[in-house]
Amino acid sequence: MQQFQIAKDQFSKTRIVDCLSTPLDDGEVRVKVEAFSFTANNITYALVADMFGYWKFFPPISADGNIWGVLPVWGFACVTESRCSKVAVGERIFGYFPPATELVMAPAHINALRWVDNVVHRQALPAGYNQYRRIDAAVVNDPRSEDERMLLFPLHITSYCLFDRLQTAEYFSAEQIIIVSASSKTSIGLAYGVRGDVAAPELIGLTSARNQDLVTALGCYDGVLTYDAITAIDSSKATAIVDMSGNGELMAALHRHLGDNMRQTISVGFTHWEQGAKLPGFIEERSEMFFAPGYIQGRSKDIGVDEFERRSTDYMQDTVAKSRSWLKISNIEGLAGLREIFADVCNGKIAADAGLIVRL
Repeated sequence: MQQFQIAKDQFSKTRIVDCLSTPLDDGEVRVKVEAFSFTANNITYALVADMFGYWKFFPPISADGNIWGVLPVWGFACVTESRCSKVAVGERIFGYFPPATELVMAPAHINALRWVDNVVHRQALPAGYNQYRRIDAAVVNDPRSEDERMLLFPLHITSYCLFDRLQTAEYFSAEQIIIVSASSKTSIGLAYGVRGDVAAPELIGLTSARNQDLVTALGCYDGVLTYDAITAIDSSKATAIVDMSGNGELMAALHRHLGDNMRQTISVGFTHWEQGAKLPGFIEERSEMFFAPGYIQGRSKDIGVDEFERRSTDYMQDTVAKSRSWLKISNIEGLAGLREIFADVCNGKIAADAGLIVRL
Protein backbone atom coordinates (compact mmCIF):
# COMPACT_ATOMS: atom_id res chain seq x y z
CA MET A 1 0.00 0.00 0.00
CA GLN A 2 0.94 3.67 -0.34
CA GLN A 3 0.25 6.63 1.95
CA PHE A 4 0.68 10.38 1.38
CA GLN A 5 2.32 12.19 4.31
CA ILE A 6 3.27 15.77 5.16
CA ALA A 7 5.86 17.15 7.56
CA LYS A 8 4.05 18.45 10.65
CA ASP A 9 6.33 21.47 10.98
CA GLN A 10 6.64 22.27 7.27
CA PHE A 11 3.46 21.60 5.33
CA SER A 12 5.08 22.09 1.94
CA LYS A 13 7.29 19.05 2.55
CA THR A 14 5.58 15.83 1.46
CA ARG A 15 6.37 12.22 0.71
CA ILE A 16 4.71 8.99 -0.41
CA VAL A 17 5.50 5.95 1.73
CA ASP A 18 5.18 2.31 0.62
CA CYS A 19 4.63 -0.65 2.90
CA LEU A 20 3.27 -4.19 2.81
CA SER A 21 -0.38 -4.81 3.65
CA THR A 22 -0.96 -6.45 7.03
CA PRO A 23 -3.21 -9.52 7.58
CA LEU A 24 -6.70 -8.87 8.95
CA ASP A 25 -7.85 -9.84 12.43
CA ASP A 26 -11.34 -11.16 13.13
CA GLY A 27 -13.94 -8.43 12.70
CA GLU A 28 -11.77 -6.27 10.44
CA VAL A 29 -12.16 -5.27 6.79
CA ARG A 30 -9.76 -3.88 4.23
CA VAL A 31 -10.98 -1.14 1.91
CA LYS A 32 -9.49 0.26 -1.27
CA VAL A 33 -9.76 4.05 -1.37
CA GLU A 34 -11.25 4.90 -4.76
CA ALA A 35 -11.28 8.69 -4.77
CA PHE A 36 -11.27 11.69 -2.42
CA SER A 37 -11.56 15.45 -2.59
CA PHE A 38 -8.79 17.83 -1.62
CA THR A 39 -9.46 21.46 -0.66
CA ALA A 40 -8.13 24.26 1.53
CA ASN A 41 -10.20 22.66 4.30
CA ASN A 42 -7.64 19.86 4.44
CA ILE A 43 -4.91 22.40 5.11
CA THR A 44 -7.03 23.71 7.98
CA TYR A 45 -6.94 20.19 9.42
CA ALA A 46 -3.16 20.43 9.51
CA LEU A 47 -3.15 23.87 11.11
CA VAL A 48 -5.38 22.84 14.01
CA ALA A 49 -4.34 19.18 14.10
CA ASP A 50 -2.64 19.37 17.48
CA MET A 51 -5.56 21.29 19.00
CA PHE A 52 -8.34 19.06 17.68
CA GLY A 53 -6.57 15.74 17.21
CA TYR A 54 -6.61 15.44 13.42
CA TRP A 55 -3.18 13.74 13.36
CA LYS A 56 -4.65 10.90 15.45
CA PHE A 57 -7.16 9.56 12.94
CA PHE A 58 -4.68 7.90 10.60
CA PRO A 59 -1.21 7.29 12.06
CA PRO A 60 1.62 7.37 9.49
CA ILE A 61 2.95 4.04 8.31
CA SER A 62 6.47 4.81 9.44
CA ALA A 63 8.53 4.90 12.60
CA ASP A 64 8.91 8.69 12.60
CA GLY A 65 5.30 9.66 13.36
CA ASN A 66 6.37 12.64 15.44
CA ILE A 67 7.76 14.26 12.29
CA TRP A 68 5.31 13.12 9.63
CA GLY A 69 1.51 13.23 9.68
CA VAL A 70 -1.43 12.10 7.57
CA LEU A 71 -4.17 14.60 6.66
CA PRO A 72 -7.69 13.15 6.66
CA VAL A 73 -9.71 13.44 3.45
CA TRP A 74 -13.32 12.74 2.46
CA GLY A 75 -14.04 10.15 -0.18
CA PHE A 76 -15.31 6.76 -1.29
CA ALA A 77 -13.86 3.31 -0.74
CA CYS A 78 -14.73 -0.29 -1.58
CA VAL A 79 -14.34 -3.32 0.70
CA THR A 80 -11.79 -5.69 -0.88
CA GLU A 81 -11.37 -8.15 1.99
CA SER A 82 -13.59 -8.88 4.98
CA ARG A 83 -13.45 -10.82 8.22
CA CYS A 84 -16.62 -9.12 9.46
CA SER A 85 -19.77 -11.16 8.88
CA LYS A 86 -21.99 -8.08 8.45
CA VAL A 87 -19.83 -6.32 5.85
CA ALA A 88 -19.42 -7.98 2.46
CA VAL A 89 -16.64 -7.71 -0.07
CA GLY A 90 -17.71 -5.23 -2.74
CA GLU A 91 -19.59 -2.90 -0.40
CA ARG A 92 -18.89 0.80 -0.99
CA ILE A 93 -18.74 3.42 1.75
CA PHE A 94 -18.40 7.19 2.02
CA GLY A 95 -16.53 8.93 4.81
CA TYR A 96 -13.21 9.95 6.33
CA PHE A 97 -10.06 8.31 4.95
CA PRO A 98 -6.33 8.80 4.78
CA PRO A 99 -4.87 9.82 1.42
CA ALA A 100 -3.73 6.25 0.90
CA THR A 101 -4.47 3.34 -1.37
CA GLU A 102 -6.07 1.25 1.38
CA LEU A 103 -7.18 1.22 5.02
CA VAL A 104 -7.87 -1.52 7.58
CA MET A 105 -11.06 -0.83 9.53
CA ALA A 106 -13.06 -2.42 12.38
CA PRO A 107 -16.81 -2.03 11.63
CA ALA A 108 -19.12 -1.71 14.64
CA HIS A 109 -22.64 -0.40 15.39
CA ILE A 110 -23.64 -1.65 11.96
CA ASN A 111 -27.10 -0.87 10.60
CA ALA A 112 -28.68 -0.65 7.17
CA LEU A 113 -27.36 2.83 6.43
CA ARG A 114 -24.03 3.19 8.22
CA TRP A 115 -21.37 1.74 10.45
CA VAL A 116 -18.62 3.05 12.69
CA ASP A 117 -14.90 2.37 12.46
CA ASN A 118 -14.21 1.12 15.98
CA VAL A 119 -10.44 0.66 15.62
CA VAL A 120 -8.91 1.27 19.04
CA HIS A 121 -7.03 4.51 18.38
CA ARG A 122 -10.16 6.21 16.97
CA GLN A 123 -12.58 5.43 19.80
CA ALA A 124 -11.84 8.64 21.73
CA LEU A 125 -12.00 10.88 18.63
CA PRO A 126 -15.10 12.87 17.49
CA ALA A 127 -17.78 10.34 16.65
CA GLY A 128 -19.00 12.13 13.53
CA TYR A 129 -15.71 11.48 11.77
CA ASN A 130 -15.84 7.75 12.53
CA GLN A 131 -19.18 7.08 10.79
CA TYR A 132 -19.33 5.66 7.26
CA ARG A 133 -22.34 5.72 4.96
CA ARG A 134 -23.13 2.45 3.19
CA ILE A 135 -23.60 3.58 -0.39
CA ASP A 136 -25.40 0.48 -1.67
CA ALA A 137 -27.98 0.89 1.11
CA ALA A 138 -28.46 4.63 0.66
CA VAL A 139 -31.96 5.82 -0.09
CA VAL A 140 -30.63 8.11 -2.82
CA ASN A 141 -27.66 6.77 -4.74
CA ASP A 142 -26.77 8.89 -7.77
CA PRO A 143 -23.24 8.11 -8.98
CA ARG A 144 -23.18 11.44 -10.84
CA SER A 145 -23.36 13.30 -7.57
CA GLU A 146 -20.43 11.51 -5.93
CA ASP A 147 -17.88 14.18 -6.90
CA GLU A 148 -20.13 16.87 -5.42
CA ARG A 149 -20.60 14.81 -2.30
CA MET A 150 -16.85 14.43 -1.76
CA LEU A 151 -16.18 18.09 -2.43
CA LEU A 152 -19.10 19.90 -0.88
CA PHE A 153 -20.80 17.79 1.80
CA PRO A 154 -17.79 17.97 4.19
CA LEU A 155 -17.66 21.75 3.66
CA HIS A 156 -21.35 22.53 3.55
CA ILE A 157 -22.07 20.68 6.79
CA THR A 158 -19.85 23.36 8.34
CA SER A 159 -21.76 25.97 6.32
CA TYR A 160 -25.00 24.66 7.78
CA CYS A 161 -23.62 24.67 11.32
CA LEU A 162 -22.48 28.27 10.91
CA PHE A 163 -25.85 29.27 9.49
CA ASP A 164 -27.58 27.57 12.41
CA ARG A 165 -25.23 29.31 14.87
CA LEU A 166 -25.96 32.71 13.34
CA GLN A 167 -29.67 32.09 13.08
CA THR A 168 -30.12 30.81 16.63
CA ALA A 169 -28.09 33.79 17.90
CA GLU A 170 -30.41 36.07 15.90
CA TYR A 171 -27.33 37.17 13.96
CA PHE A 172 -25.95 38.77 17.14
CA SER A 173 -28.36 41.67 16.49
CA ALA A 174 -26.10 42.71 13.62
CA GLU A 175 -27.17 44.96 10.77
CA GLN A 176 -24.61 43.39 8.45
CA ILE A 177 -22.64 40.16 8.23
CA ILE A 178 -19.19 40.02 6.71
CA ILE A 179 -17.82 36.74 5.38
CA VAL A 180 -14.04 36.87 5.00
CA SER A 181 -12.58 34.71 2.22
CA ALA A 182 -15.94 34.82 0.49
CA SER A 183 -14.80 32.64 -2.41
CA SER A 184 -14.17 29.56 -0.27
CA LYS A 185 -16.67 26.77 -0.82
CA THR A 186 -17.65 26.79 2.85
CA SER A 187 -18.27 30.54 2.66
CA ILE A 188 -20.44 30.15 -0.43
CA GLY A 189 -22.42 27.38 1.24
CA LEU A 190 -23.05 29.68 4.20
CA ALA A 191 -23.91 32.64 1.96
CA TYR A 192 -26.59 30.61 0.16
CA GLY A 193 -28.25 29.89 3.49
CA VAL A 194 -28.06 33.44 4.86
CA ARG A 195 -29.31 34.92 1.59
CA GLY A 196 -32.31 32.59 1.75
CA ASP A 197 -33.35 33.77 5.23
CA VAL A 198 -35.66 36.78 5.01
CA ALA A 199 -34.75 37.69 8.61
CA ALA A 200 -31.01 37.87 7.85
CA PRO A 201 -29.17 41.21 7.71
CA GLU A 202 -27.16 42.49 4.75
CA LEU A 203 -24.41 40.10 3.64
CA ILE A 204 -21.00 41.35 2.49
CA GLY A 205 -18.27 39.16 1.04
CA LEU A 206 -14.58 40.02 1.36
CA THR A 207 -12.31 38.39 -1.18
CA SER A 208 -9.17 38.86 -3.24
CA ALA A 209 -9.14 41.01 -6.37
CA ARG A 210 -8.49 37.82 -8.34
CA ASN A 211 -11.78 36.28 -7.17
CA GLN A 212 -13.96 39.39 -7.02
CA ASP A 213 -15.70 38.85 -10.34
CA LEU A 214 -16.44 35.19 -9.60
CA VAL A 215 -17.84 35.96 -6.13
CA THR A 216 -19.96 38.82 -7.46
CA ALA A 217 -21.37 36.61 -10.22
CA LEU A 218 -22.57 34.06 -7.66
CA GLY A 219 -25.33 36.45 -6.64
CA CYS A 220 -25.41 35.26 -3.03
CA TYR A 221 -23.80 38.37 -1.50
CA ASP A 222 -25.41 41.80 -1.27
CA GLY A 223 -22.00 43.36 -1.81
CA VAL A 224 -18.47 42.14 -2.58
CA LEU A 225 -15.33 44.03 -1.57
CA THR A 226 -11.64 43.27 -1.92
CA TYR A 227 -9.36 42.93 1.08
CA ASP A 228 -7.79 46.34 0.48
CA ALA A 229 -11.19 48.07 0.57
CA ILE A 230 -12.35 47.36 4.12
CA THR A 231 -12.65 51.08 4.88
CA ALA A 232 -15.61 51.08 2.48
CA ILE A 233 -17.53 48.96 5.01
CA ASP A 234 -20.02 51.05 6.98
CA SER A 235 -18.50 51.07 10.48
CA SER A 236 -21.62 52.66 11.97
CA LYS A 237 -23.53 49.40 11.59
CA ALA A 238 -23.50 46.58 14.13
CA THR A 239 -21.52 43.81 12.45
CA ALA A 240 -20.98 40.07 12.79
CA ILE A 241 -18.00 38.49 11.06
CA VAL A 242 -17.43 34.95 9.87
CA ASP A 243 -13.73 34.57 9.15
CA MET A 244 -12.62 31.73 6.91
CA SER A 245 -9.20 33.24 6.22
CA GLY A 246 -7.21 33.19 9.45
CA ASN A 247 -5.42 36.30 8.20
CA GLY A 248 -4.41 38.01 11.44
CA GLU A 249 -3.41 41.31 9.85
CA LEU A 250 -6.67 41.63 7.96
CA MET A 251 -8.81 40.69 10.96
CA ALA A 252 -7.05 43.16 13.25
CA ALA A 253 -7.56 45.92 10.69
CA LEU A 254 -11.22 44.99 10.31
CA HIS A 255 -11.75 45.00 14.08
CA ARG A 256 -10.07 48.38 14.39
CA HIS A 257 -12.25 49.78 11.61
CA LEU A 258 -15.49 48.54 13.17
CA GLY A 259 -14.56 49.20 16.81
CA ASP A 260 -17.45 48.76 19.24
CA ASN A 261 -19.77 47.83 16.37
CA MET A 262 -17.89 44.57 15.89
CA ARG A 263 -20.42 42.42 17.77
CA GLN A 264 -18.99 38.93 17.20
CA THR A 265 -16.37 37.18 15.10
CA ILE A 266 -16.59 33.47 14.37
CA SER A 267 -13.24 32.10 13.19
CA VAL A 268 -13.51 28.95 11.10
CA GLY A 269 -10.88 28.20 8.49
CA PHE A 270 -7.41 29.27 7.45
CA THR A 271 -7.34 29.95 3.72
CA HIS A 272 -4.53 32.45 4.47
CA TRP A 273 -2.89 30.27 7.10
CA GLU A 274 0.59 31.78 6.65
CA GLN A 275 -0.74 35.12 7.99
CA GLY A 276 -2.60 33.64 10.94
CA ALA A 277 -1.08 35.40 13.97
CA LYS A 278 -3.41 37.67 15.97
CA LEU A 279 -2.20 41.28 15.96
CA PRO A 280 -2.96 44.38 18.07
CA GLY A 281 -6.52 45.55 17.53
CA PHE A 282 -8.03 42.06 17.36
CA ILE A 283 -10.93 41.88 19.85
CA GLU A 284 -10.56 38.46 21.46
CA GLU A 285 -13.36 38.87 24.02
CA ARG A 286 -15.94 39.00 21.22
CA SER A 287 -14.41 36.27 19.08
CA GLU A 288 -14.83 32.52 19.05
CA MET A 289 -13.18 29.55 17.37
CA PHE A 290 -15.71 27.34 15.61
CA PHE A 291 -15.32 23.55 15.62
CA ALA A 292 -18.05 21.92 13.53
CA PRO A 293 -17.91 18.39 15.06
CA GLY A 294 -18.39 19.82 18.53
CA TYR A 295 -21.26 21.97 17.30
CA ILE A 296 -22.90 18.98 15.60
CA GLN A 297 -22.67 16.97 18.80
CA GLY A 298 -24.19 19.76 20.89
CA ARG A 299 -27.03 20.58 18.50
CA SER A 300 -27.84 16.90 18.01
CA LYS A 301 -28.41 16.68 21.76
CA ASP A 302 -30.56 19.82 21.68
CA ILE A 303 -32.88 18.88 18.81
CA GLY A 304 -32.20 15.17 18.36
CA VAL A 305 -29.91 13.35 15.95
CA ASP A 306 -32.66 12.64 13.41
CA GLU A 307 -33.87 16.24 13.35
CA PHE A 308 -30.34 17.59 12.99
CA GLU A 309 -29.68 15.20 10.12
CA ARG A 310 -32.95 16.14 8.42
CA ARG A 311 -32.26 19.87 8.64
CA SER A 312 -28.62 19.66 7.61
CA THR A 313 -29.33 17.26 4.73
CA ASP A 314 -32.08 19.51 3.34
CA TYR A 315 -29.73 22.48 3.62
CA MET A 316 -26.84 20.73 1.87
CA GLN A 317 -28.98 19.35 -0.93
CA ASP A 318 -30.07 22.92 -1.67
CA THR A 319 -26.59 24.47 -1.48
CA VAL A 320 -24.96 21.71 -3.50
CA ALA A 321 -27.59 22.08 -6.23
CA LYS A 322 -26.92 25.83 -6.35
CA SER A 323 -23.17 25.20 -6.66
CA ARG A 324 -23.51 23.18 -9.86
CA SER A 325 -23.65 26.33 -11.96
CA TRP A 326 -20.06 27.32 -11.12
CA LEU A 327 -18.18 24.29 -9.72
CA LYS A 328 -15.60 22.85 -12.14
CA ILE A 329 -14.36 19.35 -11.34
CA SER A 330 -10.67 18.60 -11.99
CA ASN A 331 -9.33 15.05 -11.77
CA ILE A 332 -5.94 14.42 -10.14
CA GLU A 333 -4.31 11.09 -10.90
CA GLY A 334 -3.08 9.21 -7.86
CA LEU A 335 -1.05 10.21 -4.84
CA ALA A 336 1.76 11.37 -7.09
CA GLY A 337 -0.66 13.83 -8.69
CA LEU A 338 -1.70 15.05 -5.25
CA ARG A 339 1.94 15.64 -4.39
CA GLU A 340 2.35 17.75 -7.53
CA ILE A 341 -0.53 20.11 -6.71
CA PHE A 342 -0.19 20.09 -2.92
CA ALA A 343 1.91 23.25 -2.72
CA ASP A 344 -0.58 25.15 -4.89
CA VAL A 345 -3.41 24.20 -2.52
CA CYS A 346 -1.31 25.30 0.48
CA ASN A 347 -0.52 28.63 -1.16
CA GLY A 348 -4.06 29.40 -2.32
CA LYS A 349 -3.22 29.12 -6.00
CA ILE A 350 -6.11 26.84 -6.93
CA ALA A 351 -8.97 28.66 -8.68
CA ALA A 352 -11.95 29.28 -6.40
CA ASP A 353 -14.33 27.47 -8.76
CA ALA A 354 -12.11 24.40 -9.09
CA GLY A 355 -12.96 21.17 -7.31
CA LEU A 356 -10.05 18.73 -7.02
CA ILE A 357 -10.80 15.01 -6.98
CA VAL A 358 -7.90 12.60 -6.48
CA ARG A 359 -8.58 9.25 -8.14
CA LEU A 360 -6.61 6.17 -7.12
